[in-house]
Amino acid sequence: MTVSGNHDGKGALVTGGAGFIGSHLVRRLLSEGMRVRILDNLATGRASNLDGVEGFELQEGDVRSRDETQRAVRGVDVVFHLAALPSVARSWKDPVASLAVNAHGTANLVEAAAEEGVGSFVYSSSSSIYGDQNADVKSEDLEPRPISPYGYSKLLGEKIALAHARAQGMKVLALRYFNVFGPRQDPESPYAAVIPLFIAHALAGTTATVDGDGTQSRDFTYVDNVVDANVFAYRSGASGLAMNIACGQSHTLVDLVAEISSLSGRPLQTVNGPPRQGDIKHSLADVTLAAEHIGYEPRVGFRDGLRRTFDGYKSA
Repeated sequence: MTVSGNHDGKGALVTGGAGFIGSHLVRRLLSEGMRVRILDNLATGRASNLDGVEGFELQEGDVRSRDETQRAVRGVDVVFHLAALPSVARSWKDPVASLAVNAHGTANLVEAAAEEGVGSFVYSSSSSIYGDQNADVKSEDLEPRPISPYGYSKLLGEKIALAHARAQGMKVLALRYFNVFGPRQDPESPYAAVIPLFIAHALAGTTATVDGDGTQSRDFTYVDNVVDANVFAYRSGASGLAMNIACGQSHTLVDLVAEISSLSGRPLQTVNGPPRQGDIKHSLADVTLAAEHIGYEPRVGFRDGLRRTFDGYKSA
């Protein structure tokens, strides 16, 4: 399917472009005059995430298919690889599927891109590759120690992608996202992330379940910062690196409940449940490497991003 629009700039492939982060990136690339093709099987992404957007080509296909990935990379200058089977919890239920999509799918795509002569490949990695290490701040110097099938699948995808920077001469960067949130993140999925889920409960006046005691902390990262990082990575001269993309601040779930209560004007009711299997207790990023190599600086902080997200769900 092609959505009409005239763009004479360079071509970009966004895998997972109908998903939460992907749909934000697609809008940004189109606004900057790029030709955009999306590869998405719509398993977790939704076509409605692209409502009102014109000028892109949608190829419904799966990164697990070598034929589909070869067709998708033809004629593009850069691949932004966001397609994945997300969720730590889902990966425990079906680790084979996580590995197939996140690792095997990445291998299909990066090999096809190298064969086609694509110049740049930006891989969406995850902070889950670090695991639950005893480090106050997660820097790229830490040895990856995933504690879930999802974390292992993303790490393997990252290593496969970065290997092509050395072997094929293609410019490859891996961006390790920390707890991305923002408008269009699905609150209705059984594997919904905590921020859209808690906002949905606040708006409905229902009770949210806090996994564990709520003292676990996260470096929540507003989606516009991640979009910036992808664009900066493509424009930079850096290659062969994995780098953290976050805000460099951490907030507990208790903090999150208080902030959402303030935004909604009434207390968010909560109950405590058991801790999630494979969950990380504390997560805080050092973003120095991304600042040095791609000029990344988070421009939307946690509270501003949370307000934008809350307003987006409230007006939806």
